[in-house]
This record gives sequence, structure tokens and C-alpha cells, in this order.
Amino acid sequence: MHIWVDADACPRPVKEVLFKAAQRVQVPCTLVANQPIAVPRSELIRSIQVGQGFDVADNEIVQRCAPGDLVVTQDIPLAAEVVAKGCEAVTPRGHWLDKETVRERLNMRDFMEEMRSAGMETGGPKTFTAQDKGRFANALDRWLARQK
Repeated sequence: MHIWVDADACPRPVKEVLFKAAQRVQVPCTLVANQPIAVPRSELIRSIQVGQGFDVADNEIVQRCAPGDLVVTQDIPLAAEVVAKGCEAVTPRGHWLDKETVRERLNMRDFMEEMRSAGMETGGPKTFTAQDKGRFANALDRWLARQK
């Protein structure tokens, strides 16, 4: 059991929840990014800095994760890969991504990409809120409880 974090775009409040949970239940947590990520001093928490480039951090997570691990990401293609590998995936907003929901999200992502390519303004992601943090913390707690 290991928690992997696609850390380049992971909100700070989510990282803080993960750090506390890793220490509390003694589960290893690794943040992967193509920039330095500060983590607390702990044998359970570490960061891996990968080289620059498209999907380098994602590929590192896919290579290292194992069935039963949890991957925290908002990257839908990455979630699809780790779910196919037998991992569980959750977004920083606390939404679970399984085989069904990943397929739906990929279709929506592709549709929105087509809209942007056609010149339509689709807006960016919504601001991360305290409710998002709470939803993530609850999702993480449920996953940790199932692991016991």
C-alpha cells in the first residue's frame, strides 16, 4: 500500500492532508513532480523530481505504482492508466476515478479539448475550496479505512 501524488498541480491543502494521514496511519507517500517539492522530514514521505517534459512525472508514477496503491491526480489520462494497472485514483477534489468514471471523464476532456481547439472559451478550473479539501480528506480516510 502506497500513496502516489501527481504533485505538479496538486493544491497545498491536499498535500498537507496527505502528510498528516501518512504519519497518522504509517503509509508511505511519494510526491512526483518535475520541480522540487518540499516535504516534511519523515521516513514515510518523500518527493521524486523527474526531468522536464510532457508526461515525465505521469510515466514515473505509472512505472512505480502497484495494484492496491492510491494515486492522487487530476490528470484523467494518468488516472486511466493507473486504474487499468489495478490502482485506485482520486482527484484532489475528492472524486473517485474508476473504470467507468475515467472513461466518462476522458470523453468529456476530449470534447472540451475540441471546443478549445475550435476557439471557444471554456474557462479554467474552478478555485480550490475548503469544501474540496474536506471532500478529499473524507475520500482519503475512506480509502485508508478499507486498507486495514
